[in-house]
Amino acid sequence: MTGADPLSNAMSAVDNAEGVGKLTQTVSPASNEVGSVLEVFYDRGYIDGFEFVDDGKAGQFEVELKGAINECGSVKPRYTAGADEFEKWEKRFLPARDYGTLVVTTSHGIMSHYEAREAGVGGQVIAYVY
Repeated sequence: MTGADPLSNAMSAVDNAEGVGKLTQTVSPASNEVGSVLEVFYDRGYIDGFEFVDDGKAGQFEVELKGAINECGSVKPRYTAGADEFEKWEKRFLPARDYGTLVVTTSHGIMSHYEAREAGVGGQVIAYVY
């Protein structure tokens, strides 16, 4: 899959693989942004792990799935959310309160909206998972 947005492609690949019950999915090209989003998915318990594989080009991630993702995707256009505004975006992208995770890019790096809220930082909502 090629396109202008590696994160969107990665989210689609993971979402589709989960949908058909695959246990692993290769996501390419690898980028720091995609790696950071996968890190949040891992920290929140949505995937079993992921590993960077050097393919001589941009590289790729081997993602270990565990069937915990109902849906995930990237957010376009990217919305800016203050530390106290995440609830508005939770309502828009997640099916229920405290169910699922928004992935936010902040001045402290990419993290879940739970961490961002705790740290009192806002940022841009770039992805979601539940």
